[in-house]
Amino acid sequence: MNEVVCPNCKRAFKIDEAGFADILKQVRDHEFDKELHARLEAAERDKENAVKLAQANTINEVQANVALKDAEIAKLKAKIESAEVEKKLALSEAVNQLERERDALANDLKSKETEKQLLETSLKDKYEIELKSKDEAIAFYKDMKAKLSTKMVGETLEQHCEIEFNKLRATAFPNAYFEKDNDAASGSKGDYIYRETDDAGNEIISIMFEMKNEGDETATKKKNEDFLRELDKDRNEKKCEYAVLVTLLESESELYNTGIVDVSHRYQKMYVIRPQFFIPIITILRNSALNSLQYKSELALVRAQNVDITNFEENMNTFKEGFARNYDLASRKFQAAIEGIDKTIAQLQKTKENLLRSEDNLRLANQKAEDLTIKRLTRGNPTMKAKFDELKNE
Repeated sequence: MNEVVCPNCKRAFKIDEAGFADILKQVRDHEFDKELHARLEAAERDKENAVKLAQANTINEVQANVALKDAEIAKLKAKIESAEVEKKLALSEAVNQLERERDALANDLKSKETEKQLLETSLKDKYEIELKSKDEAIAFYKDMKAKLSTKMVGETLEQHCEIEFNKLRATAFPNAYFEKDNDAASGSKGDYIYRETDDAGNEIISIMFEMKNEGDETATKKKNEDFLRELDKDRNEKKCEYAVLVTLLESESELYNTGIVDVSHRYQKMYVIRPQFFIPIITILRNSALNSLQYKSELALVRAQNVDITNFEENMNTFKEGFARNYDLASRKFQAAIEGIDKTIAQLQKTKENLLRSEDNLRLANQKAEDLTIKRLTRGNPTMKAKFDELKNE
């Protein structure tokens, strides 16, 4: 039984277990409902507060996002405005640069035009001067040709060249030979041969000359180059170093009218000249040869030394052949002697081996003799042992 006190009248009464449990259950259910109702109300209030807070947070977040977006929009607007400004500035700068480049091109074009005009003026003046010079040269050669033709009336080109040379022979060419080539043994000949030697007789220079006047043209030979092959042949047959064609052919040719023409690309050491260059070509070739005379003398000396060297080499070769022959004989004798020595050495080696083997045998015999004692001799022989014992006792 459980005792329960009434909270109102303060009277105590007893109640069994079942009643007490029932009352306790009623109290608990009432308290539970009350607590549940209170908690539901609190939860409802918390829910409302949470919703209000969530709403407030959402509003704040939205407002923050809106503010951020507004800031980004403002920033983008500022960038766009700045880009527009930069674009305008860049466009303005590009326009200014294009204008400057256009002005520079215009100035450069103007300068080029001025330079072109100056160059044209300069070239024009240059060509006018050259044309004037050519005209003067043509007039000079025409006048020279007329003078030569007038001067050579009654004389040939050969006679003209010979006369010009003889004027200077005594003073300028005292050791020179200049005569007409009369040797036609080979079937052809040149017109003149020039040779000059020094005081020692060494040849300084030699020239084969061929003279061709306007009247020397034939049906097959009308140009200067038509005579070069035969001139080269005559030069080689007469052993001349240079060949010179003195010609009045092709009188209008600018090539031959300019002066001395080198045709060494066709034939070695060959020149084509007009008559007025007859003495100059001799002087030029002669001075060049004088400069090389020292080398020619040294070459002649070297050639002479080469002869001596050749004789020395021949004597040396003769000596080498004799020495080689004697050396071969001595070598064979020496080889035979070496073979005999080798055979003797082999025999001596064999004898040495035999002696060594004999020495080993003698050594063994000596050892055996040294090991020989009375005890060993009498071992197993009582009679001999008795005899030696008697001798020992005596």
